[in-house]
Amino acid sequence: MAERRQGAEGALALVGSGEYTDAMLEADEALLATVGGARGASVVLLPTACGLEPDSPAYWNNLGLTHFRKLGVSDIRPTLILDRASASDPQQIASLRDASFYYFSGGDPRHVIESMRGTPAWEVIAEAQRAGAVLAGCSAGAMAMSGYTLPVRGLITGLATGAPGDWTPALATVPRVAVFPHFDRLPGALSEPMMRRLSHAAPIGVALVGVDEDTALVRLDPPSETGGSWRVMGRQSVHVYRRDAMPLRLRAGEEVTL
Repeated sequence: MAERRQGAEGALALVGSGEYTDAMLEADEALLATVGGARGASVVLLPTACGLEPDSPAYWNNLGLTHFRKLGVSDIRPTLILDRASASDPQQIASLRDASFYYFSGGDPRHVIESMRGTPAWEVIAEAQRAGAVLAGCSAGAMAMSGYTLPVRGLITGLATGAPGDWTPALATVPRVAVFPHFDRLPGALSEPMMRRLSHAAPIGVALVGVDEDTALVRLDPPSETGGSWRVMGRQSVHVYRRDAMPLRLRAGEEVTL
């Protein structure tokens, strides 16, 4: 990993599934190293994606607390930023300030996007990431970080007809990527030929990135003018489909520029 430039963008992680589990220990240790290690890190837990599920935020916050304590982090900040109202709550926003690591767990990607876009909470997180903080998203959290998301209904339409489908602008932390989490568990119709067809229906310049379960695609170093170098971590694979390139399947330790 290159020495991080002062004020450079922070590390990013797009996780297929397995947040706050042992499957992500290697990835989270590497991410923590980019902000000086676990001892000095301040980790914010964001269960926003499951904000419409009454018992889920507490579950994910408790799991995150256990996970990051295991990694040696003492400053762990569970939040209840669950919708647009709480994303403007001064008490919740206070927990975001001066943190070095923000983690969005899974749930509904559209709910994350609708809850965070244009809010004070997202402004703090995005500014911190641009200045060097880590930003990680798992499943719906990873989809929200994308340039675009595609709901299942739009995905099926796109596969069947080749039509563009309902490509919805997301939070665009990674603007030239559309993430498909749980990729190894998606319907069998998502064969390589079908994904290649879908890549031609995607917005121009956007790569489709399928991330298997218990797997992360991680950018540790700040991006260059030609993009960022991303490394696969975890037990399975990452699949990349571009409009004008052959599909890629990358296993743990392999890298790709996006």
